[in-house]
Amino acid sequence: MPHSSGKYNIGYVTGVFDLFHIGHLNILRRSKERCEYLIAGVLTDELAERDKKKKPFISFEERLAIVQQIKYVDRVIAVDFNNTNKIEAWKQLRYDCHFSGNDHEEEWYWLQKQLQTLGSNMEFIPYTESTSSTKLQQMINMTLI
Repeated sequence: MPHSSGKYNIGYVTGVFDLFHIGHLNILRRSKERCEYLIAGVLTDELAERDKKKKPFISFEERLAIVQQIKYVDRVIAVDFNNTNKIEAWKQLRYDCHFSGNDHEEEWYWLQKQLQTLGSNMEFIPYTESTSSTKLQQMINMTLI
């Protein structure tokens, strides 16, 4: 639960962060506004390919380096097959709140309930409609055709 200041102590957010854009910056900024210390998990190429059914345009190492330079992020970790489970990640990191885009709200309802039983929380950040990696990839593909 948030402190009396209205902020959580430790927040956690994960993503592929491919073709880094304003939507990524927005979720990191809005997450940091809600916590004192923000941990960002960047999915490895292999995990991103499994989850998204396509390989990221930008390599894991470069995506990790980009997210490390964002002023809202206090710590960056790799999310791979060993720590992809959000409850296992909570056991390792002991975050007070997991942040996610509200485009995943229905899909993560079960996780929100599980985290609450552990004394943690989950908040959904408004999705940036104007820009997404999927839209950028579609525009790139249309330009190449």
